[in-house]
Amino acid sequence: MLLFRSEEHIDCWTATWRQPRGGTLSLEQIWGLAQAWYAWDRRDPAWRRRTLSEAQALFTSLGLEGDFWLLT
Repeated sequence: MLLFRSEEHIDCWTATWRQPRGGTLSLEQIWGLAQAWYAWDRRDPAWRRRTLSEAQALFTSLGLEGDFWLLT
């Protein structure tokens, strides 16, 4: 994960390093994703890894859509 100060900074970085622009998130979206992703308590004996479809549904529920966010 890379943090940038502006859209222009992203464009400059991608041009400098000749990298495609991937998915971008606002700080609010990052916080929402972190809260949702880590809501499952790994200390719980019943914990299990999310399935691909569960993870995809989580991304979709947070508005993370498009080719970058497709897991399958």
